[in-house]
Amino acid sequence: MPLAGRLAVWLVLLVWGVKFMLTPVSGEAFFQSYMHLVNLPFHEAGHVLFSPFGRFIQVLGGTLGQWLVPFAVTISFLRKADRFAASVGLWWLGQSFMDIAPYMDDARAGRLMLLGGVTGSEVEDYHDWEIILTRLGWMQYDHVIARITFGCGVLLMITAIVWGGSVLYRQNKVRRCPTP
Repeated sequence: MPLAGRLAVWLVLLVWGVKFMLTPVSGEAFFQSYMHLVNLPFHEAGHVLFSPFGRFIQVLGGTLGQWLVPFAVTISFLRKADRFAASVGLWWLGQSFMDIAPYMDDARAGRLMLLGGVTGSEVEDYHDWEIILTRLGWMQYDHVIARITFGCGVLLMITAIVWGGSVLYRQNKVRRCPTP
């Protein structure tokens, strides 16, 4: 992709990333994002992929699937030595962490509307993070875990933006001053 196209992508990710970073963890704002629609099929596929490993891993597999796909994208582009594309994958991974955080935050309350059109409080044993945190005995830490996860997403996203910007800077520098 030409430098100008990469710069446009980087600017979109910068602006969009700041918007995500300023969005509160609690609430439905993340679920109304376009990126939630990108993440959702990988989340649901994770449940299916991890189902042979028992109920707990199947439930956790939704989150794992949602995180593994952008991680795999990042690694794949690193192997191809396309560091800018890898930074975009890392941005996606950070966003995916941020996308899961409200779900974790809602584990006790069960107020968020879930994929089946019901809330976690309406149907027993339906909300992934209620199941996970109850099984681990960590339900009282749902808000803390959500904020840590959100913070990890912010750090990944900032890292991706800085990394992508530095790749573009070096590419522009090489383009302007070719070595003899």
